Amino acid sequence: MIPTQVTLVEVGPRDGLQNESAPVAAAQKIELVQRLQAAGCREIEVTSYVSPRWVPQMADNAPVMAGIERRAGVRYSVLTPNMQGLEAALAGQPDEIVVFGAASEAFSRRNINCSVAESIERFAPVVAAAHAAGIKVRCAISCALGCPYQGEVSADEVERVVVLMKGIGVDHCGVADTIGVGTPRRVQAALERALRHFPLAEVSGHFHDTYGQALANIYASLEVGVATFDTSIAGLGGCPYAKGATGNVATEDVVFMLDGMGIATGLDLDALVDAGAWISGILGRPPVSRVGRALLSRRAAAS
Repeated sequence: MIPTQVTLVEVGPRDGLQNESAPVAAAQKIELVQRLQAAGCREIEVTSYVSPRWVPQMADNAPVMAGIERRAGVRYSVLTPNMQGLEAALAGQPDEIVVFGAASEAFSRRNINCSVAESIERFAPVVAAAHAAGIKVRCAISCALGCPYQGEVSADEVERVVVLMKGIGVDHCGVADTIGVGTPRRVQAALERALRHFPLAEVSGHFHDTYGQALANIYASLEVGVATFDTSIAGLGGCPYAKGATGNVATEDVVFMLDGMGIATGLDLDALVDAGAWISGILGRPPVSRVGRALLSRRAAAS
């Protein structure tokens, strides 16, 4: 069942940068999007419309969306937590919005002070309004493989949220290992629950690499036919509400693995390495991507 082609959703500009404490200028975020689409990225999560009090790094969402150079065939998505966020986002003309809900009751109550069911019901008018505007809605089920507060999260808990998300009409279901504790068989079990309710093309994986399992988890996902994954350039990221979680799996590392398997992504690895080195330089540190560091070292040795 391993697919011959994979779609990578580049989440570095949003999920990757949201946890950075030092401000990143809007012009630099726009340049990052430009570099990513020049490298072949066709799915880019650009920003989020959340309160700047909670995620100050995304306070420049409007100028960033206004400043990006739109390319034909590229889908630009944004995260919207509520109707106020959606209304602001619509002015930026996104192609897709992202809503989210935790598979863990403890995580939901600890961070937004309501149950999982209540949190998802709040998204019902957001989904309806997005569809009325002709915009696709993708959901992310966070903490699907583990929670920093309750520990293990069962496949039954994941499926419960999948059903709730399906009930409010979302189009695509992303299964997210927010704290990076998932392992291959547990990832497959969670994805299989999502696949009971969404078609294969509308299920994706989102894996943080905290325990070094992300590539193994992507391979396990490929084994059940899943062919869409969130990745983050240079391994940027973390979660402001899950302390200790590292970034999403690095785009460069995933592309290197898929290239080696003969699986097409449409992405230029060398251009991705350049983009990862560039944004890491802006942030004042080397890329987290192992492939990025290895190829940069090889280039330096060759020169």
